[in-house]
Amino acid sequence: IYGMETDTHLTGNQYSWVGSIFYFGYLLFEYPAALLIQRLPVAKLYVGMVFAWAVLMLCTAATQNFAGLATVRFLMGMLEASVFPISSILTVMWWKTSEQPLRVAFWFNQLSSVFSGVVSYGIGHTHTALHPWRLLFLVLGAFSILWSIVLYIFLPDSPVQCWYFSDREKFVCLERVKDNNTGMEDKTIKWYQVRECLLDPKTWLLALFSLAQNIPNGGLVTFSALIVTGLGYSSLITTVLGIPTGVLATVWQILLSLIASRIPNSRCFIIAVSNFVPMACAILMWKLPRSNKHGLLASYYVFYTYWAPYVLSTSLPMANTSGHSKKLTLNAIFFIAYCVGNIIGPQVFRSTDAPSYSHGYEGLLACLVIAIVAISAYGVLCKWENQRRDHEQQQQCVTVSEDAAFSDLTDKEKRSFRYTY
Repeated sequence: IYGMETDTHLTGNQYSWVGSIFYFGYLLFEYPAALLIQRLPVAKLYVGMVFAWAVLMLCTAATQNFAGLATVRFLMGMLEASVFPISSILTVMWWKTSEQPLRVAFWFNQLSSVFSGVVSYGIGHTHTALHPWRLLFLVLGAFSILWSIVLYIFLPDSPVQCWYFSDREKFVCLERVKDNNTGMEDKTIKWYQVRECLLDPKTWLLALFSLAQNIPNGGLVTFSALIVTGLGYSSLITTVLGIPTGVLATVWQILLSLIASRIPNSRCFIIAVSNFVPMACAILMWKLPRSNKHGLLASYYVFYTYWAPYVLSTSLPMANTSGHSKKLTLNAIFFIAYCVGNIIGPQVFRSTDAPSYSHGYEGLLACLVIAIVAISAYGVLCKWENQRRDHEQQQQCVTVSEDAAFSDLTDKEKRSFRYTY
């Protein structure tokens, strides 16, 4: 909306591909990223990726055509491939299973739309030799460089390497997460754990959910501004109107995470039920007449509640997987599905369907139905396995050793392990 399409001479569905190609890079680098996470200190790798990401944002401001934009976006996707898995691993290192949903809701939120919306609105009022969209990338890239410095100073690779903690505080950190029973970091790749993960049906139900839930994400994130301007709002007003989406999505996900952390084994149920809200919004955006501008805008806003169920689901691979290699494999599969969903998402919205994008909303509706079925089936499998293990424990009087909690055994090998659902 600030002239990127014009300045870079984008035609047809090239804008959709600029949105999708990011996730091709993400997908390509997912496995190498998992290997890097296995081999390198996680926090230092994290810092390197954030800094390189910032440099690429600065480079985006210099792009002149589709090839330049696509190249930069592809490389950005490669760099982001390690960010979510590292964030997940750090969450498991620092917080108990019951605390993880709320912590994930804090770091995996959409409040960036508030920050970028305010910055965008300010830049929209500037009168410089640089076009506003180029200046926006320069400013946000500079902010990211500053953030990488903060991470380098304050983010440790693990609790035991935290320079501003005393020995007692480090010990307390380890004791707190002992009952997670998901083990600690191990740099050796254990291929039997990788195989176990691939043969587990729960792995593929989570992957199907992640794929289906992220098709709306890929579509909306790429086309959000075009959807709003298509309702008749100016470019400057559109940047402001994007701010409430981040607030609504973040408040909703924190609310759902609080409920999930208070009620044991309620996550899958909450995810499935909460998906009925964006389903209703998809129907409204599909069927409401274009003259009902306020109704369409309200439906667009509330549709952003789709993000909360996905965020809540990201704590399930962490809480339900033991064994470092198995954990990394499941994270990789989960985020490969995330990539594929985000690749498909922008393609659901075609330029020939603008500005109503009715076919896009039909596709989003179908995806949400699939997501509800997948997460419900996952919850049923977890509950069934817990009941089977409870019965087994009663029959054999199995005891839990403290060493097992910190061992690198898988959840299948630890018969005392219980799944969260």
